[in-house]
Amino acid sequence: QRPGPPAESASHRNQSALESDTNGIQGQRPRQPIDKGALPRTVEIARTVKDNRPMPNRLITITTAATVAFPVILMAGAQSSNQLPPPEDTEIWEPEPKVIDPGTQSAVPTDATVLFDGNDLSKWTGRNGAAEWTVANGIFTVKPGTGDIFTVDSFGDVQLHIEWRTPTAIVGESQGRGNSGVFLMQRYEVQVLDSYQNRSYSNGQAGSIYKQYMPLVNASRRPGEWQTYDIIFMAPRFASDGSLKQPATITVLHNGVLVQNHVSLKGPTVFRGQPKYEPHATKAPIQLQDHTNLVSYRNIWLREL
Repeated sequence: QRPGPPAESASHRNQSALESDTNGIQGQRPRQPIDKGALPRTVEIARTVKDNRPMPNRLITITTAATVAFPVILMAGAQSSNQLPPPEDTEIWEPEPKVIDPGTQSAVPTDATVLFDGNDLSKWTGRNGAAEWTVANGIFTVKPGTGDIFTVDSFGDVQLHIEWRTPTAIVGESQGRGNSGVFLMQRYEVQVLDSYQNRSYSNGQAGSIYKQYMPLVNASRRPGEWQTYDIIFMAPRFASDGSLKQPATITVLHNGVLVQNHVSLKGPTVFRGQPKYEPHATKAPIQLQDHTNLVSYRNIWLREL
């Protein structure tokens, strides 16, 4: 009797099975020469072996390399007023934020710095010294023509709570109706406006970061009703050479509803043209705007972060 073939080891049988299976794949689709330099992706075929047994399936991992090009805006020098485009160029009217019904509000934290307690404007100053806005019945109201007011102290990163009210009597429309503004560091504005059934450009209505970000929704109350902003603001960071290291970010809740979700500011908010960062101090006053409308404020406090 002729002797049989020598016994194969388990590892040799596994290797033969893998080669046989691979040859079967090659028989179905012959290999073609590959120009590796022309391939946009990398393909790896991994053979999965468990308990020293070949598995029939192949795990194919494809890694695609993509290059994304971002537009770069180069701005040489400051824009002079006669070179700036008309303000309508940066007005966004569509889409219009959805109108919703806001809820109720809360009290002052124990660690807050109170900027207005209903008594006076001692924590504020005006363009001519003392703030000249009208204080009565625990609130203060814009005195048209006296100018913006500013906190005596300067602030950087803050959690700011501020309550405001547009006039009950409806006068004007669009940007001419119940207009004011809250400026962080005197540069970055959260728009105050009567946006209850008052159409204006979306990135200029209540809850917007003026001319940069429209609010996620329109959470405005009726004219004459008190409204709130709860703002989380992180100031920008600049390198020693004046270059921008980190942009300012802001989160805004309007009447308890999120309307700005940690957005990165493109620079100070501007009426005309495009925003551009310029290096500035790490802290600056908070500013409220006199836009000639009788907007009132109360219960203002902040927490430094």
